[in-house]
Amino acid sequence: MRKKTDLHIHTYYSDGVFSPEKIVDTAIDVGIEAIAITDHDNVLAYDVAKKYIQENNLQEKIEVIRGIEVNTLYKNHEVHILGYFMDTKNKDFLELIKNQQQARIKQTKEIITLLSKKEGIKIKFEDIKKLVAEGGSIGRPHIARAITNAGGTNNIMDAYSKYIHDDSPVYVQRKTVTPFDAVEIIYDAGGIPVIAHPHDLDIAESLIKELMNYGLRGIEAYHRKHSPACVEYFSSMAEELGLIVTGGSDFHTPNIMNGQIILGKNFIPEWVYEKLLEEKKRIDMA
Repeated sequence: MRKKTDLHIHTYYSDGVFSPEKIVDTAIDVGIEAIAITDHDNVLAYDVAKKYIQENNLQEKIEVIRGIEVNTLYKNHEVHILGYFMDTKNKDFLELIKNQQQARIKQTKEIITLLSKKEGIKIKFEDIKKLVAEGGSIGRPHIARAITNAGGTNNIMDAYSKYIHDDSPVYVQRKTVTPFDAVEIIYDAGGIPVIAHPHDLDIAESLIKELMNYGLRGIEAYHRKHSPACVEYFSSMAEELGLIVTGGSDFHTPNIMNGQIILGKNFIPEWVYEKLLEEKKRIDMA
Protein backbone atom coordinates (compact mmCIF):
# COMPACT_ATOMS: atom_id res chain seq x y z
CA MET A 1 0.00 0.00 0.00
CA ARG A 2 1.35 3.39 -1.01
CA LYS A 3 0.43 6.62 0.75
CA LYS A 4 1.51 10.23 0.78
CA THR A 5 3.61 10.28 3.88
CA ASP A 6 5.53 12.47 6.33
CA LEU A 7 7.49 10.45 8.86
CA HIS A 8 9.16 13.25 10.85
CA ILE A 9 6.85 15.73 12.61
CA HIS A 10 7.05 17.55 15.95
CA THR A 11 4.25 18.86 18.16
CA TYR A 12 4.14 21.08 21.22
CA TYR A 13 5.00 18.00 23.28
CA SER A 14 8.57 18.84 22.28
CA ASP A 15 9.82 21.77 20.19
CA GLY A 16 6.96 22.02 17.69
CA VAL A 17 4.28 24.72 17.84
CA PHE A 18 1.15 22.77 16.83
CA SER A 19 -0.98 20.46 18.96
CA PRO A 20 -1.31 16.83 17.78
CA GLU A 21 -4.88 17.65 16.70
CA LYS A 22 -3.68 20.60 14.63
CA ILE A 23 -1.02 18.40 13.02
CA VAL A 24 -3.70 15.87 11.99
CA ASP A 25 -5.94 18.57 10.51
CA THR A 26 -3.05 20.24 8.70
CA ALA A 27 -1.79 16.97 7.24
CA ILE A 28 -5.26 16.17 5.91
CA ASP A 29 -5.54 19.67 4.45
CA VAL A 30 -2.36 19.23 2.41
CA GLY A 31 -3.24 15.70 1.27
CA ILE A 32 -0.97 13.61 3.47
CA GLU A 33 -2.40 10.18 4.26
CA ALA A 34 0.06 8.86 6.86
CA ILE A 35 2.12 10.73 9.44
CA ALA A 36 4.55 9.80 12.18
CA ILE A 37 4.72 12.11 15.17
CA THR A 38 8.34 12.00 16.29
CA ASP A 39 8.67 14.30 19.27
CA HIS A 40 12.02 14.44 21.03
CA ASP A 41 12.34 11.82 23.77
CA ASN A 42 8.62 11.20 24.35
CA VAL A 43 5.61 9.56 22.68
CA LEU A 44 2.76 11.45 24.38
CA ALA A 45 1.32 13.08 21.24
CA TYR A 46 0.51 9.77 19.57
CA ASP A 47 -2.40 8.87 21.88
CA VAL A 48 -3.79 12.41 21.62
CA ALA A 49 -3.69 12.30 17.82
CA LYS A 50 -5.12 8.77 17.70
CA LYS A 51 -8.03 9.72 19.96
CA TYR A 52 -8.75 12.82 17.86
CA ILE A 53 -8.80 10.74 14.65
CA GLN A 54 -11.21 8.20 16.18
CA GLU A 55 -13.53 10.78 17.74
CA ASN A 56 -13.82 12.65 14.45
CA ASN A 57 -14.05 9.56 12.20
CA LEU A 58 -10.93 10.50 10.26
CA GLN A 59 -9.60 6.93 9.93
CA GLU A 60 -10.30 6.88 6.19
CA LYS A 61 -8.37 10.12 5.67
CA ILE A 62 -5.21 9.64 7.70
CA GLU A 63 -3.14 7.15 9.67
CA VAL A 64 -0.83 8.15 12.50
CA ILE A 65 2.26 6.07 13.27
CA ARG A 66 3.80 5.98 16.72
CA GLY A 67 7.24 7.54 16.52
CA ILE A 68 10.01 9.19 18.51
CA GLU A 69 13.23 11.10 17.92
CA VAL A 70 15.85 10.27 20.53
CA ASN A 71 18.59 12.85 21.05
CA THR A 72 21.91 11.10 21.59
CA LEU A 73 25.59 12.01 21.84
CA TYR A 74 28.62 10.29 20.35
CA LYS A 75 32.14 11.76 20.36
CA ASN A 76 30.75 15.30 20.66
CA HIS A 77 28.38 14.68 17.75
CA GLU A 78 24.67 15.11 18.36
CA VAL A 79 23.07 12.10 16.66
CA HIS A 80 19.29 11.86 16.33
CA ILE A 81 17.71 8.42 16.14
CA LEU A 82 14.15 8.04 14.90
CA GLY A 83 12.03 5.10 16.00
CA TYR A 84 8.75 3.77 14.58
CA PHE A 85 6.20 1.23 15.86
CA MET A 86 7.88 0.60 19.24
CA ASP A 87 6.07 -1.21 22.02
CA THR A 88 5.90 1.73 24.42
CA LYS A 89 5.21 -0.57 27.35
CA ASN A 90 8.62 -2.19 26.89
CA LYS A 91 10.56 -1.83 30.16
CA ASP A 92 13.84 -0.68 28.61
CA PHE A 93 12.08 1.76 26.29
CA LEU A 94 10.20 3.30 29.23
CA GLU A 95 13.48 3.57 31.14
CA LEU A 96 15.10 5.27 28.15
CA ILE A 97 12.39 7.94 28.02
CA LYS A 98 12.50 8.42 31.79
CA ASN A 99 16.28 8.93 31.77
CA GLN A 100 16.11 11.31 28.80
CA GLN A 101 13.44 13.43 30.51
CA GLN A 102 15.42 13.57 33.76
CA ALA A 103 18.53 14.63 31.82
CA ARG A 104 16.58 17.45 30.13
CA ILE A 105 15.29 18.73 33.48
CA LYS A 106 18.75 18.56 35.09
CA GLN A 107 20.33 20.40 32.15
CA THR A 108 17.66 23.11 32.21
CA LYS A 109 18.05 23.74 35.94
CA GLU A 110 21.83 23.96 35.59
CA ILE A 111 21.48 26.52 32.76
CA ILE A 112 19.02 28.54 34.86
CA THR A 113 21.57 28.67 37.70
CA LEU A 114 24.37 29.83 35.38
CA LEU A 115 22.15 32.44 33.71
CA SER A 116 21.42 33.93 37.13
CA LYS A 117 25.00 33.71 38.41
CA LYS A 118 26.90 34.86 35.32
CA GLU A 119 24.41 37.02 33.42
CA GLY A 120 21.96 38.23 36.05
CA ILE A 121 19.04 36.76 34.09
CA LYS A 122 16.48 35.42 36.54
CA ILE A 123 14.27 32.60 35.26
CA LYS A 124 12.27 30.04 37.22
CA PHE A 125 12.07 26.44 36.07
CA GLU A 126 8.27 26.77 36.00
CA ASP A 127 8.62 29.64 33.48
CA ILE A 128 10.24 27.19 31.06
CA LYS A 129 8.09 24.18 31.91
CA LYS A 130 4.88 26.02 31.02
CA LEU A 131 6.16 26.60 27.47
CA VAL A 132 5.84 22.89 26.61
CA ALA A 133 2.78 20.62 26.86
CA GLU A 134 2.35 18.76 30.14
CA GLY A 135 4.90 15.95 30.33
CA GLY A 136 6.62 17.08 27.14
CA SER A 137 10.33 17.51 26.44
CA ILE A 138 11.99 20.77 27.42
CA GLY A 139 14.63 21.87 24.92
CA ARG A 140 16.71 24.79 23.70
CA PRO A 141 13.75 26.63 22.08
CA HIS A 142 11.89 26.77 25.39
CA ILE A 143 14.95 28.05 27.28
CA ALA A 144 15.59 30.67 24.58
CA ARG A 145 11.99 31.83 24.75
CA ALA A 146 12.10 32.06 28.54
CA ILE A 147 15.29 34.17 28.36
CA THR A 148 13.55 36.54 25.94
CA ASN A 149 10.38 36.65 28.04
CA ALA A 150 12.50 37.59 31.08
CA GLY A 151 14.04 40.50 29.16
CA GLY A 152 17.44 38.85 28.83
CA THR A 153 17.47 39.43 25.06
CA ASN A 154 15.36 41.30 22.54
CA ASN A 155 14.40 38.19 20.60
CA ILE A 156 14.76 34.42 20.54
CA MET A 157 17.51 34.44 17.88
CA ASP A 158 19.63 36.65 20.16
CA ALA A 159 19.03 34.20 23.02
CA TYR A 160 20.35 31.39 20.85
CA SER A 161 23.40 33.30 19.66
CA LYS A 162 24.35 34.55 23.14
CA TYR A 163 23.36 31.75 25.49
CA ILE A 164 21.93 28.59 23.90
CA HIS A 165 24.88 27.18 21.99
CA ASP A 166 27.61 24.70 22.90
CA ASP A 167 30.33 27.33 23.43
CA SER A 168 28.30 29.66 25.62
CA PRO A 169 29.60 30.00 29.22
CA VAL A 170 26.06 29.40 30.52
CA TYR A 171 25.25 26.41 28.34
CA VAL A 172 25.47 22.91 29.82
CA GLN A 173 25.69 19.81 27.64
CA ARG A 174 22.93 17.31 28.33
CA LYS A 175 23.98 13.91 29.71
CA THR A 176 22.19 11.73 27.19
CA VAL A 177 22.35 8.18 25.85
CA THR A 178 24.57 6.97 23.03
CA PRO A 179 23.10 6.29 19.57
CA PHE A 180 24.02 2.63 20.06
CA ASP A 181 21.84 2.41 23.18
CA ALA A 182 18.94 4.20 21.47
CA VAL A 183 19.04 1.98 18.38
CA GLU A 184 19.28 -1.22 20.40
CA ILE A 185 16.45 -0.28 22.78
CA ILE A 186 14.10 0.77 19.94
CA TYR A 187 14.87 -2.41 17.99
CA ASP A 188 14.42 -4.66 21.05
CA ALA A 189 11.06 -2.95 21.68
CA GLY A 190 9.89 -4.14 18.25
CA GLY A 191 10.53 -0.79 16.61
CA ILE A 192 12.34 0.36 13.48
CA PRO A 193 15.40 2.48 14.34
CA VAL A 194 16.40 5.02 11.66
CA ILE A 195 19.20 7.59 11.64
CA ALA A 196 17.75 11.09 11.19
CA HIS A 197 19.02 13.75 8.73
CA PRO A 198 22.46 12.10 8.32
CA HIS A 199 23.74 15.03 6.25
CA ASP A 200 24.31 16.82 9.57
CA LEU A 201 27.00 14.26 10.47
CA ASP A 202 30.44 14.17 8.90
CA ILE A 203 30.88 10.68 10.36
CA ALA A 204 27.56 9.44 8.96
CA GLU A 205 28.82 6.58 6.79
CA SER A 206 31.07 4.94 9.38
CA LEU A 207 28.52 5.49 12.16
CA ILE A 208 25.66 4.00 10.13
CA LYS A 209 27.70 0.85 9.50
CA GLU A 210 28.52 0.57 13.19
CA LEU A 211 24.92 1.20 14.26
CA MET A 212 23.76 -1.68 12.05
CA ASN A 213 25.41 -4.03 14.57
CA TYR A 214 22.92 -2.72 17.16
CA GLY A 215 19.79 -2.98 14.99
CA LEU A 216 19.73 0.14 12.79
CA ARG A 217 17.22 -0.54 10.00
CA GLY A 218 16.90 2.70 8.04
CA ILE A 219 18.31 5.99 6.81
CA GLU A 220 16.27 9.19 6.57
CA ALA A 221 17.42 10.05 3.05
CA TYR A 222 14.49 12.40 2.30
CA HIS A 223 14.65 15.49 4.50
CA ARG A 224 13.92 19.15 3.83
CA LYS A 225 17.61 19.99 4.33
CA HIS A 226 18.85 17.31 1.92
CA SER A 227 19.70 18.32 -1.63
CA PRO A 228 18.79 15.94 -4.50
CA ALA A 229 22.43 14.81 -4.58
CA CYS A 230 22.30 14.15 -0.83
CA VAL A 231 19.08 12.14 -1.20
CA GLU A 232 20.71 10.09 -3.94
CA TYR A 233 23.86 9.53 -1.88
CA PHE A 234 22.04 8.24 1.20
CA SER A 235 19.48 6.27 -0.84
CA SER A 236 22.32 4.47 -2.60
CA MET A 237 24.02 3.83 0.73
CA ALA A 238 20.81 2.36 2.14
CA GLU A 239 20.40 0.06 -0.85
CA GLU A 240 24.01 -1.08 -0.62
CA LEU A 241 23.70 -1.82 3.11
CA GLY A 242 20.25 -3.43 2.95
CA LEU A 243 18.54 -0.63 4.90
CA ILE A 244 15.20 1.01 4.18
CA VAL A 245 14.85 4.64 3.16
CA THR A 246 12.55 6.95 5.11
CA GLY A 247 11.73 10.63 4.88
CA GLY A 248 10.05 13.52 6.59
CA SER A 249 9.74 17.26 6.70
CA ASP A 250 11.07 17.52 10.27
CA PHE A 251 8.20 19.95 10.76
CA HIS A 252 8.28 22.26 13.76
CA THR A 253 6.54 25.45 12.69
CA PRO A 254 4.86 26.78 9.53
CA ASN A 255 7.20 28.40 7.03
CA ILE A 256 5.74 31.90 6.73
CA MET A 257 8.00 32.75 3.80
CA ASN A 258 6.70 30.16 1.34
CA GLY A 259 3.34 29.29 2.88
CA GLN A 260 4.16 25.59 3.16
CA ILE A 261 2.98 23.83 6.29
CA ILE A 262 4.04 20.18 6.17
CA LEU A 263 6.35 19.46 3.27
CA GLY A 264 5.96 15.69 3.04
CA LYS A 265 3.61 15.57 0.08
CA ASN A 266 6.08 17.52 -2.02
CA PHE A 267 9.17 15.38 -1.86
CA ILE A 268 8.71 12.01 -0.16
CA PRO A 269 7.91 9.13 -2.55
CA GLU A 270 4.77 7.15 -1.72
CA TRP A 271 6.71 3.86 -1.68
CA VAL A 272 8.48 4.99 1.54
CA TYR A 273 5.36 4.15 3.56
CA GLU A 274 5.06 0.72 1.94
CA LYS A 275 8.71 -0.14 2.71
CA LEU A 276 8.27 0.95 6.32
CA LEU A 277 5.33 -1.43 6.77
CA GLU A 278 7.26 -4.25 5.11
CA GLU A 279 10.16 -3.68 7.49
CA LYS A 280 7.85 -3.78 10.52
CA LYS A 281 6.47 -7.14 9.34
CA ARG A 282 10.01 -8.44 8.88
CA ILE A 283 11.01 -7.40 12.40
CA ASP A 284 7.86 -8.95 13.91
CA MET A 285 8.61 -12.27 12.17
CA ALA A 286 12.29 -12.32 13.16
